[in-house]
Amino acid sequence: MQVDKQTFQFLKDLKENNNREWFTAHKSRFIEAQNNAKAVYKTIQDNLNKHDEIDKLKLFRIYRDVRFSKDKTPYKTHFGGSFHRKKPELRGGYYLHISPGDSFVAGGFWQPDAKDLLRIRKEFEADASEIREILEEKKYVQHFGGKLEGEELKTAPKGFDKQHPDIDLIRKKGYVAMQRFTDEEVLAPDFLTKVDAAFKALRPFFNYMSEVLTTNLNGESMLD
Repeated sequence: MQVDKQTFQFLKDLKENNNREWFTAHKSRFIEAQNNAKAVYKTIQDNLNKHDEIDKLKLFRIYRDVRFSKDKTPYKTHFGGSFHRKKPELRGGYYLHISPGDSFVAGGFWQPDAKDLLRIRKEFEADASEIREILEEKKYVQHFGGKLEGEELKTAPKGFDKQHPDIDLIRKKGYVAMQRFTDEEVLAPDFLTKVDAAFKALRPFFNYMSEVLTTNLNGESMLD
């Protein structure tokens, strides 16, 4: 199973003709591309379930919600899908974005709720040595450059010392690892293998965060 060239070409053509008339006239091409995408994401889910527990795959619709957007083009020009780990004990999620010129995998905590965000910040405030070690692991560096993406505050969050040695982590509003792929890589026969390798490299990060988010600062479980 791999991403078809025709799927990529459809997305390229849609970007140049993002209107309902063109889309309706090429609906059969969309269905073929969507079927290919569904098969790709399902294969990735199956691969993930060999070494993780995924309870849901969500393939996002191609139709854009333009009600509150300045961009009124009706269609997304990419396929996106998320893989949800079994909660509450397993935290974090995987994501794959397929788009000509802008394909990537990501995983982590994009917009954690206030409770989870505070718990993560408190952990880093107390001791960030373990997360630092994870970010420096060989496979994590290989796939994600040894860093975490995500929005961050310009200064310290309320109640935290702006001079804290780990303020670079504490002031983040999300914690996401991302690896980008060229179009050639996406269309290659081994792309799904590379995606799975990237997701495997996230496991130490996910294992750590799962422990943090299911325990208090004393290490006591918060799960019912």
